[in-house]
Amino acid sequence: ETQPLTSKTDVSDCSKGEDCKENGLLVRNPKSALRLVEDGNKVHPSQGDKGEAAQISNGYSGVQSSVPCNGEQQLMELEDRETWSKKIDFLLSVIGYAVDLGNVWRFPYICYQNGGGAFLIPYIIMAIFGGIPLFYMELALGQYHRNGCISIWRKICPIFKGIGFAICIIDLYVASYYNTIMAWAFYYLISSFTAELPWTSCTNPWNTGNCTNYFSKDNVSWSLHSISPAEEFYTRQVLQVHRSNGLDDLGGISWQLTLCLLLIFTIVYFSIWKGVKTSGKVVWVTATFPYIILFILLVRGATLPGAWRGVLYYLKPDWQKLLATEVWVDAAAQIFFSLGPGFGVLLAYASYNKFHNNCYQDALVTSTVNCLTSFVSGFVIFTVLGYMAEMRNEDVSEVAKDTGPSLLFITYAEAIANMPASTFFAIIFFLMLLTLGLDSTFAGLEGVITGVLDEFPHVWGKRRELFVLGLTIVCFLGSLATLTFGGAYVVKLFEEYATGPAVLTVVFLEAVAVSWFYGITQFCNDVKEMLGSAPGWYWRVCWVAISPLFLLFVTCSFLSNPPELRLFDYDYPYWTTVVGYCIGTSSIIFIPIYMVYRLVITPGTLKERILKSITPETATEIPFGDIRMNAV
Repeated sequence: ETQPLTSKTDVSDCSKGEDCKENGLLVRNPKSALRLVEDGNKVHPSQGDKGEAAQISNGYSGVQSSVPCNGEQQLMELEDRETWSKKIDFLLSVIGYAVDLGNVWRFPYICYQNGGGAFLIPYIIMAIFGGIPLFYMELALGQYHRNGCISIWRKICPIFKGIGFAICIIDLYVASYYNTIMAWAFYYLISSFTAELPWTSCTNPWNTGNCTNYFSKDNVSWSLHSISPAEEFYTRQVLQVHRSNGLDDLGGISWQLTLCLLLIFTIVYFSIWKGVKTSGKVVWVTATFPYIILFILLVRGATLPGAWRGVLYYLKPDWQKLLATEVWVDAAAQIFFSLGPGFGVLLAYASYNKFHNNCYQDALVTSTVNCLTSFVSGFVIFTVLGYMAEMRNEDVSEVAKDTGPSLLFITYAEAIANMPASTFFAIIFFLMLLTLGLDSTFAGLEGVITGVLDEFPHVWGKRRELFVLGLTIVCFLGSLATLTFGGAYVVKLFEEYATGPAVLTVVFLEAVAVSWFYGITQFCNDVKEMLGSAPGWYWRVCWVAISPLFLLFVTCSFLSNPPELRLFDYDYPYWTTVVGYCIGTSSIIFIPIYMVYRLVITPGTLKERILKSITPETATEIPFGDIRMNAV
């Protein structure tokens, strides 16, 4: 077994059964030693170890040198993996990834829908026993094994390698619709640079006879068929959904949104093309700017007339709701999708950490910041909804009917438009939405990039910029369906079906593979090597039993009661549900396919094949002073 030291010179012969150090390499020759040979890319077991040869990437670039040990063989030297410039770069990147658009619109809506203040009880319970343990597990896995979502499975449980490919497909699906929502925000941002915001009046070319501006000085009555100018701007000018008949007739492509999306992908490319050294600097802006804006909007919202009505509606507890299963399902789903394990991002980001970085502390800090951001965002949203209810002379429940992006692009945009200094507040609000989305996009694509580059280092290791360019082009082309006049229907379909059940399934299998196949004892020993102390019984119980059950509970609840989709006045037909499940299945199908493939190509009897397929095949290097020891 060979472990590189700081020097990069050749190794002389060592006598059998002895350890020696020459020219900067530590060479050990136990019976089960592993020898790096010929192409610098395969690990061959010695005679005493019949394990299957396997490829090593470990995120290092390979440089070959000849070694006169056991014949004419070549040794691959492993160079240091790129690391974060500063610890704060990593923390801001993870916070920027976890805190996204969903924190601003999804949590407040789910909170008031499920009992207000009472919802915080199941939310905190699900965070403590489900979300945070999974978040911590992924950070620890990535930091210890220093690999992306594909090649890491060679060091954990090779038969589950299909999980890595499934994660990459899911990330591509997310990139195909998530960035379109940012394109909408960018369109709003550009439209905000006017003295009078375009969604404040009913005199624009896109307005209809039902347009009713109840903020005008005239006495205007709000009727059943009334539509606010903000809603008509969103639906008829930005999305132009009136030019589509639904998913079976999407209509043409909006060139305005296409240009907005092209500019967004350009920003994304030049932010991540050089790796974490550049993206770690960009997040200083994209991760911190939203908090400045949230604070400004919170102060402004609290001073509006009627703000107290919104806060009361947001937090007033309905204890009876705690007896409903749906509330606990919503709490579990919200904390899971908010923290974001299962997208390969935490594995990728943590793999660039130093080996002894305190990822336990990082997990607690970032997950706490994420949950608090969601909670504070509720006040930002509901103070404004209370103001809207006051202006309309309606209940907050009537004003808060909009969900998802509509809550931001219709209700909140309308409230901003009727505040003093509306142009200023509109600009900073939509800038905030852009920055919230951008660092989440950086993270999602980095999960794919790190996974592919670690799996195919000799193909893409020195061509990162080219690969990132190809990836962004693929994501842009994949987004074209969401840029059509009926693109909002596609976004809704992808959001509900393409990612939800698939990610839940992926993380469930990941938790099972780590806890039951790799072994909870081995995993805790890995954590002890990094942090100096092993995780306690609470973490062990969560990883082995509670977190997998948590995921199984949410997944089964979703599958047994799939959401009935409706957007604006369009009810999704039944066949769209089938299409949605097909899209979701298209990613996780890689998991059983790879399992079958693995068993087929592995020699031996069925029992031997299974044993070889669930046994780690590649050593993980751990630093030991200047030596990199292999943890076998």
